[in-house]
Amino acid sequence: MAGALANEDTYQIVTETLSLNKSVMNEANNLLVINSSEIEIPATELFGRNTSVTVVVFFSLNNVIPVRTLYDSIDNTLNGNVILVNTSQRLDNISLTFEKNNTELANPLCVFWNFDLFNKTGGWDSFGCEPKFDGNFTVTCECNHTTSFSILMSPYIPEKVKEALAYITYIGVGISMGSLVICLIIEIIVWRAMTTNDTAYMRHVCIVNIAVSLLIADIWFIVGAAVSNENGAAVGPCTAATFFAHFFYLAMFFWMLLSALLLLYRIVWVFSHISRLAMMLIGFFLGYGGPLIIAVVTVASTAGGDGYINSNNTCWLNWTETKALLAFVIPALVIVAINLCVMIVVLVKLLRRGVGDTEQNDEKHNLKVIAKCVAVLTPLFGLTWGFGIGILIAPDSVGLHVVFAVLNSFQVCIWITINYIN
Repeated sequence: MAGALANEDTYQIVTETLSLNKSVMNEANNLLVINSSEIEIPATELFGRNTSVTVVVFFSLNNVIPVRTLYDSIDNTLNGNVILVNTSQRLDNISLTFEKNNTELANPLCVFWNFDLFNKTGGWDSFGCEPKFDGNFTVTCECNHTTSFSILMSPYIPEKVKEALAYITYIGVGISMGSLVICLIIEIIVWRAMTTNDTAYMRHVCIVNIAVSLLIADIWFIVGAAVSNENGAAVGPCTAATFFAHFFYLAMFFWMLLSALLLLYRIVWVFSHISRLAMMLIGFFLGYGGPLIIAVVTVASTAGGDGYINSNNTCWLNWTETKALLAFVIPALVIVAINLCVMIVVLVKLLRRGVGDTEQNDEKHNLKVIAKCVAVLTPLFGLTWGFGIGILIAPDSVGLHVVFAVLNSFQVCIWITINYIN
């Protein structure tokens, strides 16, 4: 109803049960006071434009609407009027001040009604909203969108670290994306000189594909954050962002697996020979075919019931209804476990004989380089995703979320550094 009102008109209607107010806000007039409630939009959000804002304050809906959240408690109560805010422009930040019905209650939680929760029956969701001021008689809530790497393992992020995790993630993603671009430029420059034999060639093919996959996955991760906000996410764009992020993150893991398997093949089956073309075909079939099959099966098996993407306004795989998130978690953790096993086998082989007793010098050098990378990076990735398992088990742990976000944001820089130092 609020969205159907003409943008150029203004309204002010008050009844016993609700108050409807429609007005135009701009940079100079960014505060709207209705009864005992205030709606403030930062001037930066309104810079150079007029925005129509419709506000409906329901005086008695708090006594009718269910008090169910993702973090249900028998002590939950709606301690203020229910407010609907409809704007003609998309806003990434809005501040709302509520008058408390009961001043004795404490620990306010800022929430919005999410129609996708609890099998589409709806429920209160606090994602992207947090209390900024808790006074004796009023509470001020600020809603915006924050997304962190923690959602890769669990969509439930502790309220008090959401903003910090978002900053860690975005800074880390920015640095990582810059590092990946530099990595690809270096590969273009040194390609001819560094791919003098089959082992070196396949090693650099793996490096390039890991870098490309992770770079594209990070881009889609940012796209997913951009198309979702505190009012929900458009299903089409969010589904696309989730699918491609899922596919390319898995592709990164599968190319990591191929790098370890290449080392295992050259160390264990010393006298065996596979042509460069055959290795390339195997590499691309496994590196992109495996993730594609998993991603397509996941979306095909869950999209029909609207269970593919998250229900808490985050463009990522669903966990609450369909457990689609397992289609990322299980392959990622299995590959980390396989790489750990490969590392152990390779170390045993290297202790029994010198590296590459029968290989030529350049082959020996490349095997040493791959061995060092696998030996250093496997524990690093294993540690990172080990904390990811911890997040799945204890999603409310602040420490696990912070450590996982830091490691996941900056591990790519360590990977690139080790590759080129060697």
